[in-house]
This record gives sequence, structure tokens and C-alpha cells, in this order.
Amino acid sequence: MILLLTFLWPGLAGAVALGLGAGRLSGLPRGAVAPAILTVAVAVLWGAALSGVVPGRAGLWVESAALMLPAYLAGCLAGALVGRISRRKPEPAAVGG
Repeated sequence: MILLLTFLWPGLAGAVALGLGAGRLSGLPRGAVAPAILTVAVAVLWGAALSGVVPGRAGLWVESAALMLPAYLAGCLAGALVGRISRRKPEPAAVGG
């Protein structure tokens, strides 16, 4: 995995940047179904990557996806939180005394 990380860091940076943009535009999910499905998908990918059940080029794709999907999801979460913070209306300043 460390070797993949050294070769795939541009893809990871792109996944985080894409996630930041997507999260900023879409915001946080309203229900708990989508995050649960994505958590299961990450767990399945990590399980397949760590067990080595997929050999060869397809295994490289699975391991790459196992690294990039969590990076993308972290970017989505960060972008959604930045979007939520930036959309807040500032509280009016106290006047008088």
C-alpha cells in the first residue's frame, strides 16, 4: 500500500480536490442511508484489497479505489462543512449599551 501511495498521490490529491468541490456544491446528506452504503463500500474495497483476492491489473484497480474512495469522501465531508459554515448568516452586532 505504501508503494501505491507514493505512485498514486496525484490521484489522491485529485480525489480530495474533486471531493471538496462536490461536497461544497451538494452539502451534507439528509439521511443516514447514503453514508451507510458508502461505509460498506469502503469496507468491502479495503477487505478485497488487503486479502488479495483480486490478482493482477484488476487488483491494482481495487487497491487504487480502496485508497482513493476514502480520500474523495473525506474531501466531500470537508467541502460540505466549509459550505455549511460559509452559508451561515453573521449575527448582528450589539448596538448601544
